[in-house]
Amino acid sequence: MSGSNAVFRALADPTRREIVKLLRAGPMNSGDIAERFPSAWATISRHLAVLREADLISAERNGNSIRYELNATVLQELIEHIFDWTKKGADNA
Repeated sequence: MSGSNAVFRALADPTRREIVKLLRAGPMNSGDIAERFPSAWATISRHLAVLREADLISAERNGNSIRYELNATVLQELIEHIFDWTKKGADNA
């Protein structure tokens, strides 16, 4: 799985995991995401950038706001990768 280090790094932070949970319900704009957290907007923006860099979310500009959506494919690939690690006798390199 390419980029697995970026995915693990992105998911290591509890705020980013909470953002992923929020986006499971469907796309949200940046303001709606930011208002769910006590952190400054700049902090949430950085968390969103890390998730985008790991390809866990996609972003689409809509006027003055940005709409974020979960990229479930990356999570599915991560789960498959983890299952491969647990297979007995498998080449886990």
